[in-house]
Amino acid sequence: MSASVEIANHIREVQQVVDGAEKNERESVITDSWRRCIDEYHLDPVEQKQAYILPHGELRQHQERLDKLIRTARFGLEELYRQVASHHYVVLLTDSDGVTVDFLGDPAVDHELRKSGLYLGSEWSEARAGTCGVGSCIYTGEALTVHQSDHFDATHTPLTCTAAPIFDVDGSLAAVLDISALHSPEPKASQAMTLQLLQHCTRRVEMANLMNSFRHQWIVRLSRSPAFVDVDPECALALNHSGQILGMTHSAQQVLAAIAGIKWQQGTGILGALFSKFFEIDINDLPTFSRALPTEERLISAINGDLWFAHAVAPQKVTIRRRVPAISAALAALYDRDPVMEAMATKASRLATSDLPLLITGETGSGKEYLAKAVHLTSQRRGHFVAINCAAIPETLIESELFGYVDGAFTGARSKGKKGLIEQSDGGTLFLDEIGDMPLALQARLLRVLAENEVIPVGGTQPVSVSLRIVAATHQDLSERVSVGKFRQDLYYRIGGGILNVPPLRQRNDVIWLAEKLLNANNSNDEADLHLNDSVVRHLTSYHWPGNIRELANAMAFARAYGRGPVVEPEHLPEQFHKEKNSYPLQEKKASDLIEALEACQWNISQTARYLGVDRTTIHRRIKRAGVSRRYQAMPPGEW
Repeated sequence: MSASVEIANHIREVQQVVDGAEKNERESVITDSWRRCIDEYHLDPVEQKQAYILPHGELRQHQERLDKLIRTARFGLEELYRQVASHHYVVLLTDSDGVTVDFLGDPAVDHELRKSGLYLGSEWSEARAGTCGVGSCIYTGEALTVHQSDHFDATHTPLTCTAAPIFDVDGSLAAVLDISALHSPEPKASQAMTLQLLQHCTRRVEMANLMNSFRHQWIVRLSRSPAFVDVDPECALALNHSGQILGMTHSAQQVLAAIAGIKWQQGTGILGALFSKFFEIDINDLPTFSRALPTEERLISAINGDLWFAHAVAPQKVTIRRRVPAISAALAALYDRDPVMEAMATKASRLATSDLPLLITGETGSGKEYLAKAVHLTSQRRGHFVAINCAAIPETLIESELFGYVDGAFTGARSKGKKGLIEQSDGGTLFLDEIGDMPLALQARLLRVLAENEVIPVGGTQPVSVSLRIVAATHQDLSERVSVGKFRQDLYYRIGGGILNVPPLRQRNDVIWLAEKLLNANNSNDEADLHLNDSVVRHLTSYHWPGNIRELANAMAFARAYGRGPVVEPEHLPEQFHKEKNSYPLQEKKASDLIEALEACQWNISQTARYLGVDRTTIHRRIKRAGVSRRYQAMPPGEW
């Protein structure tokens, strides 16, 4: 049967069901959804819609709202994907709006997945996509499979989608976990095992979320079997010292609702109720249900007569941790009392000891690699810091440099092969500078490394396991490159677990400190430090620094080589510092002009900065250099 005939038959069946046809073999959950699509969402089965992918800015907002759960679920998603990847499935985690906030799939079929909507940022709400696994799961709150022609929109009929809800600790729907495939066997029963795998995974995610959220409260884990109560309980709930229910997994919500004789969807009275309302046990008896007692003896009775085996996990004690410095020594060495750098270094110190991949942004020459090295030192990783400039290595060589190659992989290869930089950084940090220039094909391979923690050398077939931390850097706007198809969206969000922005040198107030540090960096023990005279200081603080720290380092190297005395004079500076002021990208204002602007803006620094088209730190620097204040006139012109 041709595709056009199949589509026509599918549209006819949808219309017949909606019109009230008596004979239909579809499950009611599917036909009910078809009716909603027309009656409530006003979708037309004749109109076939392409998958909708959210713009990256909107997607980031959805991800931030679900950040904690995404991090909690990540290990479970990766384990689930390893189980189903060989059968060509993808794994999607969506929020309660149906927006895919995390995704694992085969980069080799990236284009097909994106076109079908099985991709990061896709929206699968019923109102947008019609009957589908995610959307129908959100509506019903139940795990289900929407298989091939179950879909409302004929565009999606080749797909099979199995989805299960993830509920938050308060009983509300938080997310949906979905396993989908572009193609599958015809019988819907072929997805039964997929459904079981999915439900097992969502139960574990909910359990982990509960345990993480209530570490300092009692956790009661319940199972009908004594053999599994400690290792794989069916449900769990959190209690305070008075025995009130503070949180629960969805399966616990269902159990408690059944004990109370109500539907779980109506179980709004569960949260905050006493545990003794459902089970014949006093809160003071919970300690006896610890692992110290054999599992067979940890039996409790529900008020409806059901018997459960229990494992009570005592609250973790609140310990006062030894206070660690807010900023590591390696990061503190990058600046001197600059508030913007201090804020960035504080953030970097906190993120450095995590496993999050980091993305460092900033203008060319602003010190991104210095920051990456400092992050590596702060992380205390045992492996090496390995750097690669994605823009400097020819595209024909970058693959073998990153992934290495085996013996005989290509003409000119070493006889014994070569380890790639990824493998060399095992246990350490791989710094990918100018990642925005990485070819798209290699982006797909890098994504696989990040997803599976293994690398396959060029010409090889056996994967090599690696454990490393990716720190990437770019001077480009990656979100813009994503929008024009030059950078993969899924890789962008994968490398941007934490973003550190290095300010340009013109926005820093520690230029002179940095200049003197660079000037004397290579001094021997018996050499006296060189110093900058006042005129040089004025030159350096008024300069716009288009080349940032790299230009400053070159200027100080020139001054050291060209000068002969202990003090650097203006004539020791490179050519660009002797040009007229109008050659600078931002022209300096005279003291009187600065006062006039400040008075016009009532001495509001932010407003003055916007008025003059500069940043706030530039205004502060000009005020300091001109010696002006609200009560005093400017210094004499010669001092400007």
